[in-house]
Amino acid sequence: MYEVGTGAELRALHVMPGMEGPEGQLHHHDYRIEVSVRRGGLDERGMACDLDVLGAALADTLSSVRDANLDEVIRPPEAEAVTVEVFARWVHDALAEAVRTGGGETLAVKVWESPVAYGGYEAPVDPGG
Repeated sequence: MYEVGTGAELRALHVMPGMEGPEGQLHHHDYRIEVSVRRGGLDERGMACDLDVLGAALADTLSSVRDANLDEVIRPPEAEAVTVEVFARWVHDALAEAVRTGGGETLAVKVWESPVAYGGYEAPVDPGG
């Protein structure tokens, strides 16, 4: 498998209901989002996925949540809060079409909420795969 990736940073807010201290109150994280695309073969240009296209799609996606309360913007109805895992799945779903169009087969997302703590989500971008 070939792999390419990129990343971006943003600040956003959330609350972890039922927790004490700062986590139980609206607080921010300086998130680092890392995305990687995998593909079994290279396209006619020798790419697994065009990094310019991937970077632009990531920047566009993250612009909708930069400095926002994630619980108000992206929290799915079945989730109690926007955890790093929920955030990673949201980024994956938001980028899947761009990655699929770019020829990627699998998209992995890591959302770092600190220098040592992250959550992730990885799945094929093919709706049937």
